Amino acid sequence: MALDPETFQLLLDTVRRFVAERLIPNEALVAETNRIPESIAQEMRELGLFGISIAPELGGLGLSMEEEVRIVFELGHASPAFRSLAGTNIGIGSQSIVIAGSEEQRARYLPRLASGEIIGSFALTEPDAGSDAMSIRTSARRDGDHYVLNGTKRYITNAPVAGLFSVMARTGDGTGADAISCFLVEAGTPGLSIGPPDKKMGQAGALTCDVIFEDCRMPASALLGGVEGNGFRTAMKVLDKGRLHIAALCTGMAERLIRESVEFARERIQFGKPVSEFQLVQAMIADSQADTMASRALVLETARKRDAGERITLEAACAKMFASEMLGRVADRAVQIHGGAGYISEYPVERFYRDARLFRIFEGTTQIQQLVIARETYRLFE
Repeated sequence: MALDPETFQLLLDTVRRFVAERLIPNEALVAETNRIPESIAQEMRELGLFGISIAPELGGLGLSMEEEVRIVFELGHASPAFRSLAGTNIGIGSQSIVIAGSEEQRARYLPRLASGEIIGSFALTEPDAGSDAMSIRTSARRDGDHYVLNGTKRYITNAPVAGLFSVMARTGDGTGADAISCFLVEAGTPGLSIGPPDKKMGQAGALTCDVIFEDCRMPASALLGGVEGNGFRTAMKVLDKGRLHIAALCTGMAERLIRESVEFARERIQFGKPVSEFQLVQAMIADSQADTMASRALVLETARKRDAGERITLEAACAKMFASEMLGRVADRAVQIHGGAGYISEYPVERFYRDARLFRIFEGTTQIQQLVIARETYRLFE
């Protein structure tokens, strides 16, 4: 599904102005307070940004994947904390319901996620299970018409403000995917508690914390799709889309860093002329621009393949790996171009440098992407 070109261009222009006029001017405030102002969150709701990937009949905008990544390119020009607030509703916090939820679950939760009335959160990672997702220990034991959930999830995005948790838990004794199920657990359910917000290297305003389940009793209707054993497979389907979304965000952030670098290089005078005239500075700008353009092209091509109904596991892993590694290189060059100023917090590149480091870790580390890419490449030649 996609909007007509004129309507989408209007939306894209509106988001671009919103980023420039509302988000970027509030970046320093978010960094200082570690929270998104409610007025900004409300404007994001009114723009429909929480529901861009949810169908119109369920309250969303129903954008195609290509349209989604083009919106995310623009959001990437501001601090990633703003995108993170809506990001779980767009991706991992809603897409498990879109893919595998029952009609009742879709009707109950997707309109509220699309409007931003509630924030969704995806609870997979545990203290002893990160990249090795199959080793999760959180358990869900059937007890009559209920399940009883026990375990701890770690580093869960938006958990401090979430109204709904998509929780991966073990319902079987085996070691395969069939042993893992997904449950939709509402905030406030007895036995569910959250830890204090994590203190992180960067990404101030994008909150994470532990989510703890202690004899958390929930009705059997909380089981995603009413089917045990579909949790891990659903999570992997969600991650394909999420990795492409993150690649788009990294691309947008790199574009912002290039702009900051060019503007600073033109203003900074050394040896009687702007440093933008020095060839070694120009080389860093050129490398960053080529990296970013390559990333944008890869993201757009992969999005178009997904919209055409093609399987994109290989392409999404390539996009996520390349874009996140690319962003790290661009951020490093941006600090270098700024010299000493790049190490000072009043300049955006210092904050973006710290923010960028996370993207090589979450939604699958670079090393996990390499394993996926190698596996999928072998399949091409079977």
